[in-house]
Amino acid sequence: MPPITLDSLSIGDTLPPLTVKPISRTTLALYAGASGDHNPIHLDIDFAKRFGLDDVIAHGMLIMAYAGRMLTDWVPQSALQRFGVRFSAMTAVHDEITCTGTVTAKHEDGTVHVDLQAADQRGDIKLAGEAVLRLAA
Repeated sequence: MPPITLDSLSIGDTLPPLTVKPISRTTLALYAGASGDHNPIHLDIDFAKRFGLDDVIAHGMLIMAYAGRMLTDWVPQSALQRFGVRFSAMTAVHDEITCTGTVTAKHEDGTVHVDLQAADQRGDIKLAGEAVLRLAA
């Protein structure tokens, strides 16, 4: 596949979506170890239940990492200039997340704005945000 360039994109183009396998307790434990975020709300079901949850919830930054992976599967990591999200809902263990992106603007300076979303298998949006990418012409 040829590299993505500014000239090859149009406003409204969509990125190839990324769907990850359902989030498991193992995934959460591995992410906790890698990130250093050992908050028990992500690991301890009894702790989560004390806060009215049915089970542990995924780290928000794990879901953001999936959105970042979608971006860097599409363009080189060096193209990523800015990446920010707003978290809108908790992600439960066993949810299957799909990340999507849409080109919303392109500029003569070589930058492209992409709106991002991550949603579960029910279509519940877990995060929304924007990335700015710098691409060759």
